Amino acid sequence: MKTSDPRALAIKSLQRIEKSGKYSNLEVDAAAEASGMTEVDRRLYSRLVYGALERKISLDAVAADFSRRPPEKLDPECRAAIRVGLYQILYSDRIPDHAAVNATVGAVGERYRGYVNGVLRSFLREKDGYELALPEDETENLSVRFSVSPDIAGVLIGSYGADRAAEILSSFSGEGAVCLRLNTLKNAALPENARPADGPLSGIAAFADTVSPEVRRGIAAGNWFVQDASSILCSEILGALPGETVADICAAPGGKSFSSALRMKNEGEINSFDLHENKLSLIKDGAEKLGITTIRVSRRDGRDPDPDLFGKCERVLCDAPCSGIGVIGKKPEIRYKKEEEFGRLPEIQRELLDASASYAAPGGVLVYSTCTLNKKENEEVASSFAASRPDFEPYDFDIPGIGKSENGTATLFPRGGDTPRDGFFIARFRRRNK
Repeated sequence: MKTSDPRALAIKSLQRIEKSGKYSNLEVDAAAEASGMTEVDRRLYSRLVYGALERKISLDAVAADFSRRPPEKLDPECRAAIRVGLYQILYSDRIPDHAAVNATVGAVGERYRGYVNGVLRSFLREKDGYELALPEDETENLSVRFSVSPDIAGVLIGSYGADRAAEILSSFSGEGAVCLRLNTLKNAALPENARPADGPLSGIAAFADTVSPEVRRGIAAGNWFVQDASSILCSEILGALPGETVADICAAPGGKSFSSALRMKNEGEINSFDLHENKLSLIKDGAEKLGITTIRVSRRDGRDPDPDLFGKCERVLCDAPCSGIGVIGKKPEIRYKKEEEFGRLPEIQRELLDASASYAAPGGVLVYSTCTLNKKENEEVASSFAASRPDFEPYDFDIPGIGKSENGTATLFPRGGDTPRDGFFIARFRRRNK
């Protein structure tokens, strides 16, 4: 097998991810860099890995109808190859079916070629009249249709109902553009494959079709950085102004701190805290690359705030750790989370928000945000804080083209396409003047 064959590399990467639990983005970046693939092959490899991961449950359900053995009983290489092959047939318009089968079979080890070939060609023969039998249970139905754990499907159904949950999950599928937060301290020309954002992101963001070499060079030069549109909007709603003092409680990898620093024209002070020491370098390095000098980085548990800053910050951001359901489209591992992994988060989020409030000056703004779509982590945390802290009041905001908040809170639902955004929740409060 050629090490630069994108399908062979995808099959190997899928095995490594499954075996080690390694984050897919780290595996993809490392494998692509080491392979020396062309840009075209790199994009195909990336799409195959992410696509097979994103559709894992759905692909295995299809494979089960054409395999003599259940997918979970197959050798990892054989299972990964079948997923890669079925993904191309079912979800890629650019690759002819037979070419996809031949190339996938050629990319797998000789021991499994006959079996993989048999499963894929059996599916091809039935493809036109084939329809996957879906469970009647709403939760199981969404789990198989959209390839998420029953627990994730259950959270969305519980928060928004089955129909809205299906709409949300469908928005996570497929490729979308990449949002770039522009470094307004430098005002560099946009890359050729990018177009300026409009509306509330006008002048501060752009959407690129792909992370092209030109985009990567601009990131390395500090001309822009990748930040989702919803995350940028969160910083805009926080509203930091030049000369102010800001606290960012769970700051790594630093996007919202950077956006606030750019809003502040690099004037003032941003205190960027994070619990994890190994992530602080991401903020330091990013700030240096962008030419930002106003960020102070410190390791700190957000539940143990810095008393030296009590009551001194005009803006406070508590972007809390969450289940991440709003970013499933970018982080396929989240699709398969179980409730036991995020069931205790609301308690931690309430503690973080209450501690963060200590930083707010009289009249100061406090923003609580998550990148999830779970009312227990969102509306319930915000309402619990509001009920227990009469010294804070909801502070409504308007996002042009999207809508107004209600009682200081708003949910940004995800969308794909040319102007994508993640699912996001934002609650804004203002400390009452004494």
